Amino acid sequence: MKLCMAAMNRVSIYRGALGAFFVILCAKPSDGSAADDNLPVASRLTEARASDGQYISWREHLIDGLEISGVPLSGSDGITVGDLDKDGYPDFVSVHESDVEYDGVADGYIRMAFGSADTDRWELVTLAEGAEAGAAEDSDIADFNGDGWPDIVAACELEHLIYFQNPGKDIRSDKWERVIPPITANRGSFIRVFSADFNGDGRRELIAPNKGSQSQREAAKSLNPISWFEIQGDPLDGKWIEHELARVVIPENSRPVDMDGDGDLDILGGSRGEERILWFENLGRDPISFKEHTINAVEDEMPYPISGVNVEFFDFNRDKRLDIVVFHSGSRTEFGWLEQPEDFEEPWVFHKIGNTFPDNFIGLVVADINSDGNPDIMTGSYSEGPRDRDGEDRSVNDQMGRLAWFEHPGDPAGEWIRHDFSRRIRGMFDQFVSIDLDRDGDLDFVSTRGNSYPYDGVFWLEQVRTSEPIQRFTPAREKESREMGLPTNQLNNYAEY
Repeated sequence: MKLCMAAMNRVSIYRGALGAFFVILCAKPSDGSAADDNLPVASRLTEARASDGQYISWREHLIDGLEISGVPLSGSDGITVGDLDKDGYPDFVSVHESDVEYDGVADGYIRMAFGSADTDRWELVTLAEGAEAGAAEDSDIADFNGDGWPDIVAACELEHLIYFQNPGKDIRSDKWERVIPPITANRGSFIRVFSADFNGDGRRELIAPNKGSQSQREAAKSLNPISWFEIQGDPLDGKWIEHELARVVIPENSRPVDMDGDGDLDILGGSRGEERILWFENLGRDPISFKEHTINAVEDEMPYPISGVNVEFFDFNRDKRLDIVVFHSGSRTEFGWLEQPEDFEEPWVFHKIGNTFPDNFIGLVVADINSDGNPDIMTGSYSEGPRDRDGEDRSVNDQMGRLAWFEHPGDPAGEWIRHDFSRRIRGMFDQFVSIDLDRDGDLDFVSTRGNSYPYDGVFWLEQVRTSEPIQRFTPAREKESREMGLPTNQLNNYAEY
């Protein structure tokens, strides 16, 4: 193989029977600058373009956090959108574990941000705090009691599900009635929660996985359930019935999705401990029942280990079968899409999209960012090291909080283009909501940020389009966690290492 200058390398990983080894390929730097001129990612000129030729950059706006509300939010995690007060403007529910380290203390915040015509003006309300929001991890918004008003349910790693009923008036000031259903109390570690109407009766069921323990080491010692919950009568009565779908090692997802395209909702589950995902086929409405299917993921005919903590769905190859965006479970720096086969039990072929090595993926969402009609993917990674200060010894080759989007190449099996626009020493971007928040015709994104106290909280990314290239990312704060350059082997826009 012809050797390349070190600064013009990209490295791909080949997985085979003998393990993984590196293959060095040639690529040019992304912006044509000198390879050793490793500017902070945010300050580089953008190269990303929309379908009309305009350049795409990003401007950060704060929604919630310590400096705005005075509430010491940290460990910010899930984010959900809905119109809670039915005024026509999007509202957001965010959850915050409130830890700069795992201390086992049941503490946290569940917050509401009410929107208005001014996308920089939000009315902020604490829905729950302390033990009843203990290490809040995720939430869902739906009308559970059938009164026409969106309610809220949250999953807490310490140690329950909790339901909040919309009062229907004065919802920004009145107390929301709430209940911790007894069947979920003191249960260990609920990690996600979703709702769906599985039998078409107009009432919502809930789905949630339970890790058993917030500690990964302890959670890996036992099998724990992925369950759906039937709500009888008024949800506030707490008469919820649990139906276990499966027990796995470290369950971490339970997404409702019509996987087989038959018109009803199935469930996709994930097991971090077993490095696999599985789906439960909805078999019927009366009674509600499911059949488990294992998804056998392969790359080059070899098993491909999967993390299912966050997944997305899209029919990438337009064959009328839904495909799945997944992470590699080992490094969590690589991701791609699984092609659904004609027969569910056949192998699902993994097609690589890209990576952000050494930064570990955590959040992603499929969205047409450049308005060309193809699905792109917004991603966020999470940093390691201290969560309340920048480590002065951190280098560009350490794991950091990165924001990047991957541009669809036209052929989904082709080479996707990675557009990095921020890489800070501290950051964890767990989930994204794609929404045209400023109503200017392009997609913006709302997300949470953790691992970054006192900068944790909720923010939105305004997509900015200009005729000339400008700085890729404009942060909301003057004082911030330090912005860094790219790892030395990622000075390009290719989706490979």
